[in-house]
Amino acid sequence: MSETRTISASPGLRGEVSVPGDKSISHRSIMFGSLADGVTRVSGFLQGEDNYATLKAFRSMGVEIDDRGNGELAISGVGLHGLKEPSDVIDCGNSGTTMRLMTGLMSGQDFFSVLSGDQYLRRRPMRRVVAPLTEMGANISGRNGGELAPLAIQGGGLHGIEYSSPVASAQIKSALLLAGMYADVPTTVYEPHLSRDHSERMLRSFGATLETFVGGVTITPGSRLTAREIHVPGDISSAAFFLVAGLIVPNSELLIRNVGINPTRSGIIDILLEMGGDLQLLDQRELSGEPVADILVRSSRLKGIEIGGSVVPRAIDEFPVVSVAAACAEGRTTICDAKELRVKETDRIAAMVETLQGLGATVEPRDDGMVVEGCEQFSGGRVNSHGDHRIAMSMAVAALVASGEVEISDTACTETSFPGFWPLLQSAAGI
Repeated sequence: MSETRTISASPGLRGEVSVPGDKSISHRSIMFGSLADGVTRVSGFLQGEDNYATLKAFRSMGVEIDDRGNGELAISGVGLHGLKEPSDVIDCGNSGTTMRLMTGLMSGQDFFSVLSGDQYLRRRPMRRVVAPLTEMGANISGRNGGELAPLAIQGGGLHGIEYSSPVASAQIKSALLLAGMYADVPTTVYEPHLSRDHSERMLRSFGATLETFVGGVTITPGSRLTAREIHVPGDISSAAFFLVAGLIVPNSELLIRNVGINPTRSGIIDILLEMGGDLQLLDQRELSGEPVADILVRSSRLKGIEIGGSVVPRAIDEFPVVSVAAACAEGRTTICDAKELRVKETDRIAAMVETLQGLGATVEPRDDGMVVEGCEQFSGGRVNSHGDHRIAMSMAVAALVASGEVEISDTACTETSFPGFWPLLQSAAGI
């Protein structure tokens, strides 16, 4: 369902907010909890459409999952070899994480499965996981030679491999680790830069035999997984919208509670600090093996910087709202080494250039990023989210400092990752 929302300027963000649970960790809690022996209890589960796609997928394979509707789940795991062949196509919705990680997992099962998704997911590249899984012995068919979903998978008979990923991608790495649990010998994945490491942390906590080292990770098959409790911290990708809003909207002072600050995910904090942002990490602690903090953000005068290299995979999902911050900074911001943005829910480079230009910003696209010139203020106008949740929310943040109202089309997509975003933003921003 498509929705259009109109957002006006904010007098300042004040008070405290809590953002929903981390999407990546929520996905993995379902997957690893289902493969464990015993009952895994989860609190803080993100009740977004993407995560429910994963939950429904495992229910379709015989896993009992008690969803109490308040972010608390009880997952009755069936063990590594207890999944049952689904009777229908598994619908991954809009979730690239669900499809790519499940492709790895289904490759290790001794049954047939088909993975599909919505119109956006069926356009996203899948060969990046299909190719190395095929090298492991998986039998996977898909449109355009396995590049596009639906994917049909006949699992079983996998061989461990050593694979050097051309990009730093937690989805590629996690798909191969899941497949590697069913292989005959260890599987090693090398990366050009370290991608988010939630899979490694959680697999190890469940009892998998895993070795991490500089540049990669090795998983050794044969270990059983044992149920445990998981407390999901707030998603830093969701907090990013409030971080940037608190920096660019004058007269703001906002505390964001219980945010995951995993170093493989906290590139947004490093970027905003380098831009001159007033951010403070308070009450730093650990929750279920993940570092967590409260973040205090105050209005700041940002400056343009160059963004590239190893920080990019640590902030890849936050670049839409980073570009909004860049458009509000003094001087020029150059974003490079971010070609991965071309193959997200939409081409996020093209989409952000189009939407920022639509609000009067000076933005030049590059093949692997963009150049953004800081402006005094956004103009009002109409922009299209292109069905991308992060584009829609980034445009809402830009609207908070626009000279006129901003109308954003196709905003229902925010439910995929941030249910309740609109009322929370309106409350915090006083609009």
